[in-house]
Amino acid sequence: MKTVTGGVCAAKGFKAAGIHCGIRKNHSKKDLALIFSEVPASAAAVYTTNLVKGAPLTVTKANIADGKAQAMICNSGNANTCNADGIEKAQAMCAMTAQALGIKAEDVIVASTGVIGQTLDITPIETGLAQLVSELSDEGSSNAAQAIMTTDTQPKELAVEFQLDGKTCHIGGIAKGSGMIHPNMATMLVFITTDAAISPEMLSLALKGDIQNTFNMVSVDGDTSTNDMVSILANGLAGNEEITAPGQDFSVFMKALNTLTVYLCRCIAGDGEGATKLLECSVSGAADEAAAKTIAKSIICSSLVKAAMFGADANWGRVLCAIGYSGVDVDVNKVDVSFTSPAGSVEVCKDGAGIPFSEELAKQVLLEKEIGINVSLGDGEGQAVAWGCDLTYEYVKINGDYRT
Repeated sequence: MKTVTGGVCAAKGFKAAGIHCGIRKNHSKKDLALIFSEVPASAAAVYTTNLVKGAPLTVTKANIADGKAQAMICNSGNANTCNADGIEKAQAMCAMTAQALGIKAEDVIVASTGVIGQTLDITPIETGLAQLVSELSDEGSSNAAQAIMTTDTQPKELAVEFQLDGKTCHIGGIAKGSGMIHPNMATMLVFITTDAAISPEMLSLALKGDIQNTFNMVSVDGDTSTNDMVSILANGLAGNEEITAPGQDFSVFMKALNTLTVYLCRCIAGDGEGATKLLECSVSGAADEAAAKTIAKSIICSSLVKAAMFGADANWGRVLCAIGYSGVDVDVNKVDVSFTSPAGSVEVCKDGAGIPFSEELAKQVLLEKEIGINVSLGDGEGQAVAWGCDLTYEYVKINGDYRT
């Protein structure tokens, strides 16, 4: 198993494209992405838990109820959420896409991201579809990744190569996510493709199982978006025997999927709005996995912890504070805390109390771009990892005038 280039086009039979069609005022930014499988594919998706959901999610859920799809289309710049004609517009996007590709509208996954509550003008989409389809290419993943970005500062994509049933398979993905990121599935938009043969039921099982330890463990700002979705297509062109039940092949597929999603999680957290640092909180010694997850997320979501990391301040008391209000019954007198980064490691708390440490070393450790917050609880074997970012002045600036 190894990482390779190609993103969503690394898998056989998939092409992608991304263009500027006119939804966004800035002509230098792409705003319409398309991913297409040459053959119908197994399809699965997971959606935001926010009760306010974007119209595209409702339409996508209905479209893939049969476990099949062949294309994914996504616009940026407008979320098509909280609009009286939202469903109609999302269905129209599917119909236009289907007509341009020569497939059924019910075989299209549709997504939108951007400002909430503004009517989506689909004229630019209708006008731009011919160009979008003409630019479909097995080298188009990066363009598609750029076209789904909003406040992201960089595209996010990866692909993984692995073996199933003696056949070489690929799984690749692109993601967007920078703000309104909080661990309640989903947490952003992610589009995944694979040429592995796997039934819709097992594909859904794999995706729903994976997100519990990946996308549901990411938080940037504690806000759960209305349009978040992770979707996946598996067209089977690698030629392996179809995975229809748990077993060795399913485990290998899950490992490949997890390799991809962990990478994308780290990209999303590290590119949080205004962020300067990626935070990875590792909790061990919890009574069980659920307790470890709750504590890891409590720490990564703490505004005070995030602010301390921005300031390279080894204020470990904020970590203990977040543990204390997490709701998990913890023996605080057993808690150990340390900070790590490429610059080294510094232990700051032992058995729930402060210990002598070098402030100079701590500063150097916390000035790095990637910081580990390591917590040992001494209560059991449960462990978990959560990802987040620091809280900066720039986050407030970005969100203070996001709409206007």
